[in-house]
Amino acid sequence: MRSRTVHFVSLGCPKNRVDSEVMLGVARAAGYAHVDDAADAEVIVVNTCGFIGEAKKESIDAIFEMAQHKEGGRCKRLVVAGCLSQRHPEELAREMPEVDHFLGSSDMLKLGRVLAGDAERMLVGNPAEWLIRAADPRTLSTPGGSAYVKIAEGCNRTCSFCVIPDLRGGQRSRPIADVVREVEQLAAAGVREINLISQDTIAYGRDAGGRADGRATLAELVRQVADVPGVRWVRLFYLYPETMTDELVELLAGHPRVVPYVDMPLQHAADAMLRRMRRGHGGDRLRRVVSTLRERVPGLTFRTAFIVGHPGETDAEFEELCDFVRWAEFERVGVFRYSDEETSQSHALPDKVPARTAASRYRRLMTLQRRISHKKSAAMIGRELEVLVEGTSDEHEYVLMGRHAGQAPEIDGQVYLSGGEVRPGEMCRVRITQASDYDLVGELLDEGEPERDAALPPAVIAGAAPSLTAKRRVALRVLQTDGRERQQN
Repeated sequence: MRSRTVHFVSLGCPKNRVDSEVMLGVARAAGYAHVDDAADAEVIVVNTCGFIGEAKKESIDAIFEMAQHKEGGRCKRLVVAGCLSQRHPEELAREMPEVDHFLGSSDMLKLGRVLAGDAERMLVGNPAEWLIRAADPRTLSTPGGSAYVKIAEGCNRTCSFCVIPDLRGGQRSRPIADVVREVEQLAAAGVREINLISQDTIAYGRDAGGRADGRATLAELVRQVADVPGVRWVRLFYLYPETMTDELVELLAGHPRVVPYVDMPLQHAADAMLRRMRRGHGGDRLRRVVSTLRERVPGLTFRTAFIVGHPGETDAEFEELCDFVRWAEFERVGVFRYSDEETSQSHALPDKVPARTAASRYRRLMTLQRRISHKKSAAMIGRELEVLVEGTSDEHEYVLMGRHAGQAPEIDGQVYLSGGEVRPGEMCRVRITQASDYDLVGELLDEGEPERDAALPPAVIAGAAPSLTAKRRVALRVLQTDGRERQQN
C-alpha cells in the first residue's frame, strides 16, 4: 500500500518557516510522508506571506501553480495557510474555488483536522489564539546544525508601514522554561546554532510583566538558552532599535556561546521620516545605539534594514540616510522599497514617492553598501574562523559551504571550503583565503568535531522530541517573498 504524501511550499520570513515546520510535524504525526515533488503529493500545503504587495503576488502565484497538480497530478486536497489567508479569507475563498481549505496565521495545528478528513473549508481563526510550544510537533527543514526558535508571537508596535499586528495579533511571549525545553530537544537532535526570532525580540517578556513581575527578561532567556548543553551559537534576530540592557550587551560582548551579531532593522535615519513611520525615536538615538554596540561588543556584526520610498521621503532625507550608512559602516544591510498596503497607516499619508524614484534610491543605497561590504569582506582574508558546515555547495558537489559566526543563515552569504572532509552540522576551523562582496573562501584547518550526542546528559538525549531528530529533516521548498535574496548585502 502506497503511503500518504504531502508537499509544502513555505513563503516569507523565518517565523513563517517555523510555522511550516510545525505543520510538517502535524502531517508526519498523521502518517503523511513529505515528498519533494508536488506532482507526487496527495495533499499540498502553501503557507503564504501577506506582508507586502510583492509577497502577496508571489503567494498567489504559488497557490495557482500548486493548483495545477489537482488536474495533472495526484493532489486531492490543496490547503492554503498563513498570513495571506488571515488577511483576505473571504476574498481568497471566493476567487480560488480550487483551494479546499484555508488556515490562518495561528491555525497550524488545525491541519490535523484537515488531514483527518472532517474539517470545514474555512478554518481561519483569531490570530492571537496560538503560541508555539515545545510539545508541538515539528519537523526541521533548515540545513546543517541550525534551527530557528520562535520566542514570541505578534507585535504591540504601531509602525505606520506595517500590518503585522493585524495579521499576527498583539505580543505574546513564550514562558522561558518552554523555550529552554525546545532548545534542549533541538540540541539533542544535533542542532548547534539556535536563532532566536520573533516580530519584536527586544520586547520579549514585557507582555508578561517583565522582571518586576518575577518573569524573565530577554537577557535571562538568552543566558539560559546559551547554557543548554550542546549549543554552540545563539543568535538574536529582529531587535527593535532602543536602548539595550547592560545584561544583554554583556552577553553579546562576552558570553562564549552568544555570537556578537545584532539584527536590528532601523528603517531610516532622518528625524522627519522616523516620525512619519511612527518609530518612536529619532536619528540621534540610532547613532547612540550603534555607537554603544560598536564600543562595547568586540567583533560585532551589525545587520540592519531600511525602507526607501516611504510617503513623504524627500531627496534631502534620503541623502541623510546615505550619510548615516557611510558613518555606521554596517556589515549587512537589507533595503526594501516601500509597499503601499491598504490597511497600513502610511497608506493615508500624502506625498507618495513615485516608483521610479524609489527604485533609483534603492539602487543608490545598495551600491553604497556594496562598497562597504566588499571592504569588510576583504578584511577577513588571513583570519582563522570557526565555521558551521551546512552541506555541499549548490554550484559544485565537491565544494562544501558553511557560515562563520558573523553570517546568519540564508541571508548573509557563505564560506566555501576546500580541503578535508567534514559533515553537515559539524564545526571546524577555517583560514579565509579569498573574499567577494558577500561570500568567503576558506581552507579547512581541521576535520571538524566528533559526534557530540554522547557528550550530552542522558536526560537531554532522552527528552528529544522524535519529530526533531536530524534524520527527519526535509528539504522544504522556501520562497523568500520579502526580497531578501535580491535586496540584502
